[in-house]
Amino acid sequence: MKIIKLISFIIIAIDFSCSSIQSQNLGARLPANEFAEKIKQLPSAAVIDVRTAEEFSKGHLLNARNIDWNANDFMNRLSGLDKSKPVFVYCLSGGRSGAAASHMRSEGFIEVYELQGGIMKWREARLPETEEARNQPPQMSRSRFDSLTNSDKMVLVDFYAEWCVPCKKMKPYIDEISTTMTQEISVIRINADDSPQLCKELGIAELPFLQLYRNSVLAWTKSGYASKEELFSKLR
Repeated sequence: MKIIKLISFIIIAIDFSCSSIQSQNLGARLPANEFAEKIKQLPSAAVIDVRTAEEFSKGHLLNARNIDWNANDFMNRLSGLDKSKPVFVYCLSGGRSGAAASHMRSEGFIEVYELQGGIMKWREARLPETEEARNQPPQMSRSRFDSLTNSDKMVLVDFYAEWCVPCKKMKPYIDEISTTMTQEISVIRINADDSPQLCKELGIAELPFLQLYRNSVLAWTKSGYASKEELFSKLR
């Protein structure tokens, strides 16, 4: 009986410990609409955009503060925030904000909310954002995009971003296609950061993202990394 009581005590102690840890780490990864609703419920909470300053200038959430996750002074710039208060974090597609949120929790932030899928999912949900009207590069319009994909040749469209690691891995063989298969294929590379409206219209919420058009008709899409072998197999 003593052994049974001891085991029961240990189980209760573990349950209490786990509950205590969970209560100390609030927050969650929320879909766009829930993230927006949570911001409304906590209007005084800080909203942190962890993208680069250039990305931030092309569109961001209202009242967001830009602190680049990849900058050396990330935690220093967060030093003015109360770690016991809620914080909202987002990036373009969720990768950087996930890493930033995890690090923030390890540094003592109690309640960190992440935007699942990043601002791309926010845009897909047609939620509001604001822009800084300075040095805006020309965006790829839908009419221009439609004219480029309306071709007798195959058209390979590569949606990418400069910060996207899988995009960088794919670039060499996409460049190879554009230089060695010009008779058969036209390659269009579109920086998603420069054309957020087009991405919203096409429902592109993840990077990298490939589209292949045959006779002006969308024949194949790929969300995420595509190996050279997989891509070339679709071009035959």
